[in-house]
Amino acid sequence: MTFVQLIDCRTDRFDEMNRLMDTWVEQTKGKRTATHAVVGKDRSDASHYIEIVEFPSYEEAMRNSGLAETDRIFRDMIALCEETPTFTDLDVVWDEPLNPAVAREFFEEAGRSDPESLFERFTEDYVDHDPSNPGDLRVDAAREQYEGWRRAFEFTFRIDDQIAQDDRVCTRWTWAGRHTGDFLGIAATGQSVVMTGTTWHRFRDGKICEGWWEYDRAGLMEQLGAFGE
Repeated sequence: MTFVQLIDCRTDRFDEMNRLMDTWVEQTKGKRTATHAVVGKDRSDASHYIEIVEFPSYEEAMRNSGLAETDRIFRDMIALCEETPTFTDLDVVWDEPLNPAVAREFFEEAGRSDPESLFERFTEDYVDHDPSNPGDLRVDAAREQYEGWRRAFEFTFRIDDQIAQDDRVCTRWTWAGRHTGDFLGIAATGQSVVMTGTTWHRFRDGKICEGWWEYDRAGLMEQLGAFGE
């Protein structure tokens, strides 16, 4: 079970403490078990800081605490604080990254939802970057392009992998479809086709505001017989 530790402290020497933590990160390479750390400053009290440190489990957190480097840094950190920091130990009982969930829903529903419902996940100023287009598309043009794919294919996406960082989510996917309508001048063949690709989505206020697409369009055209024998 994922474990989180909250370290609550007060200091007017945050820059020194920050350098101290940089030293700890450098000294514990290959040994530390912490996987994620966030430091927040109280907006109503500039000397009040809370650090949130994530570990794979409580046991891994205890291993981290047992490092000699951690013990030294902790003693140095106390010296920089107005009072002894307090620690709160938390077992994580719910953890749902919200942006990846929205991206996942988009791909899961892309082959069955109506365009208006699907594009409710996008901002009004959404920009679409696709190397197959002569230029970037705004949201209305991106919706029209999607409708064209829906007219040409019955399709679904399978999500193969997904990672997230800050306001961006990357999804590696496999697209499987059946050619049921005209596509770039190729009349419906009834052919079953498969294509792989990767999409980066950027989020703002919980909605997708920008997208970058890379996919095997040449492989798709080959499956449709566009290149002949």
